[in-house]
Amino acid sequence: MPGGRIYHLVVVPDLWKGMMATDWRNQSGARNAFARHLESELEKEILEHRERVHRAAEAGGLEHDFGLAQGDPARLLLECARTQRFDLVILGARRPRGVLGLRSRMLTATVMRELEVPLMIVPAGHE
Repeated sequence: MPGGRIYHLVVVPDLWKGMMATDWRNQSGARNAFARHLESELEKEILEHRERVHRAAEAGGLEHDFGLAQGDPARLLLECARTQRFDLVILGARRPRGVLGLRSRMLTATVMRELEVPLMIVPAGHE
């Protein structure tokens, strides 16, 4: 539908903060270098995804707004849905086993119960 708007929210789960290799055998310099590497890879992946969605929205005549948050995915989705007016919320399905990337879950019983707008689940691989 030309003239519509997509708000694209990417949530980095809290668990990301704990992936710094805190093993007692690692020196702080190695831990910090590893953390910077992880953050760099995550940022690159998010920017690539953002650009793919932006191009698809633009091709469909849609305005594309982007938001990035870190924390509990379900809580942040519900907060976003409460503070902005949406006609529909679209979530990607959980990433299948064997597909590279984090297999986080945003769709919880809480989201299903508290979301006040229609929800569409898109199977993995259908961007």
